[in-house]
Amino acid sequence: MANVAEAVNRLSEVFQATEARVAVTLFCLVGVLTIASLTRWGRSKLAERIKPLYADIVATTALIVGFVSAALVSVGVWGQAKMVNRELEGLLPGSDAAPNIAFSLVILVGTHVLLRFAKRVLTELQDSSHALTEHQREVTLRLTQVVLWSLAIIVVLGVWNFDLSGLLVGAGFLGIIVGMAARQTLGSVLAGFVLMFARPFEIGDWVEIDDEEGIVTDITIVNTRVQTFDGEYVMIPNDVVSGNTIINRTRKGRLRIEVDVSVDYDADVERATEVAKAAMGEVDHILTVPTPQVVVKEFGDSAILLGLRFWIDKPSARRKWRARTAVIQAVKTAFDDEGIKIPFPQRELMGREETEGFRTAEPREATPPTPDGGEE
Repeated sequence: MANVAEAVNRLSEVFQATEARVAVTLFCLVGVLTIASLTRWGRSKLAERIKPLYADIVATTALIVGFVSAALVSVGVWGQAKMVNRELEGLLPGSDAAPNIAFSLVILVGTHVLLRFAKRVLTELQDSSHALTEHQREVTLRLTQVVLWSLAIIVVLGVWNFDLSGLLVGAGFLGIIVGMAARQTLGSVLAGFVLMFARPFEIGDWVEIDDEEGIVTDITIVNTRVQTFDGEYVMIPNDVVSGNTIINRTRKGRLRIEVDVSVDYDADVERATEVAKAAMGEVDHILTVPTPQVVVKEFGDSAILLGLRFWIDKPSARRKWRARTAVIQAVKTAFDDEGIKIPFPQRELMGREETEGFRTAEPREATPPTPDGGEE
């Protein structure tokens, strides 16, 4: 390290005038900015010929080499290389700081390259298979950056023999305090990560969560926003979402709907079933495969209950109610044409004549009123 400092300091003998030293320093600064611009432009061009990861490594290496070279030249022309060397060696008394500097640079550069690789992988994963949404990609990338840079800083501090025990103990106590103060929020955040990777629903899906039914409009780390069919926006915490049953009516791409209809006990049930099935087959708003079905469900109080089962594609609330309305109208018209009665609730009353039995009092005739309306 001392030999390098002596070699760099020789630049001060070449540029002895202050004006020359200032000019060299400005030239180094402009050179660093130029190299930064060229590496950004060259990275995209180089990525067309080789793998993007290799292009990132080449561009990052060129930028670091240019920055280190400019720094050495700037320090050398002012004759400060030995002073900088003494300061660096003072950090580790009795040892050479050069290996530690080199190792620290390798760690930082490697972390930067690894993060660019992770960003590219996440972007390609999102573009190719839509396995990640834009929000999920951003959250994953930010978390990866925090974790990797934290590990890199800890490793670099360890290389320079900094005592990390106090830092780790303080971080542990801080984590306990934050965890106790914001356990509900942290629970929602952790549940948000589970939902992000489990993906039980996507934005735009028709779901039912904790008695709330509607369309998912946004998914964040803390909560999920659902727009109900009444136009209301409901914010559901992610820990509530993960702790309740989730019904996704959109995921499969089709939905089965059932409508109940009653027929009179005097009607031919088999004939009513055929008529209802034929009527559903003529409705345009439902699928023909799977075919509509009619099942006899139970004996009601006033009628036999039939279940009309049919499927719709691309489920939504509007398509569901449109299909239900069309099926009900078609079956009602078909039953009217065939004379099949849809009964309403009715009760049959029966009476009997009293012959003998126990009487609590003898009947008496009513007394006619007096002309003035009073009693005699």
